Amino acid sequence: MTTEELKTSIERYAAGVPEGEAEEARRVFETLKAALERGEVRAAQRDSDGNWRVNAWVKTGILLGFRLGRIVPYPPAGPLGFLDKDTYGLRSFTPEEQVRVVPGGSAIREGSYVAPGVVCMPPMYVNAGAYVDEGTMIDSHALVGSCAQIGKRVHLSAAAQIGGVLEPAGAMPVIIEDEVLVGGNTGVYEGTIVRERAVLAPGTLLTGGTVVVDLVKDRTYRRDGDHPLEIPAGAVVVPGTRPVKKGPGAGAGIALYAPVIVKYRDEKTDTSVQLEELLR
Repeated sequence: MTTEELKTSIERYAAGVPEGEAEEARRVFETLKAALERGEVRAAQRDSDGNWRVNAWVKTGILLGFRLGRIVPYPPAGPLGFLDKDTYGLRSFTPEEQVRVVPGGSAIREGSYVAPGVVCMPPMYVNAGAYVDEGTMIDSHALVGSCAQIGKRVHLSAAAQIGGVLEPAGAMPVIIEDEVLVGGNTGVYEGTIVRERAVLAPGTLLTGGTVVVDLVKDRTYRRDGDHPLEIPAGAVVVPGTRPVKKGPGAGAGIALYAPVIVKYRDEKTDTSVQLEELLR
């Protein structure tokens, strides 16, 4: 089945599965899931002009899998067993795929793509529809949410949370481009785009309502209508605040959370954030 044929079939079931066609719908979904796991289709992709485009039909197909699935038990049996939709089991890998999943409570869900050279430190989680590119490290307690797109040689530090954006199908998922460092306890949510080689310091939070202050270029960044918040390439972002300038909050000296770009990546930054290649 070609990608265009698959897209047409998925869209046919977007509004529901007609009576008597559940088996065919399940076959179409399994074809999509296999293509997702091979990295042949993605929930979002970067065009040649650098802009990201949502593939709404892919997200529609992922949602179709949830509708079609039956709740079944997963091993191990007994009090530590799990119950989940049979359409989204746990992925298994062979040595030839060159993905390191270190023992200790990690899980990678079916319908996700994990490229060769990815290192997964326990416990971590990758949800359905996510795309994790070559050489990325997913550290302990890190989450890659549904449909999130993670670039090459990214470091998701301990307890980093990359939010999932599955619904609505046309909504942009969170995008982390190549060679980004996401610091510990950092959260990136609601379709935020972090451009290549940016550095998010530990504790940075980025959401659809976040205002980011750029001290270098003397400007601010925020979501604008349907256009998500974007962190510029090479920006070094740290947690910060901005004062409330009017109303009771101003008189009380209240300040609101606002991440701050304090510099852009340079040789000194590259040295301090360089990943330890021996761990790979």
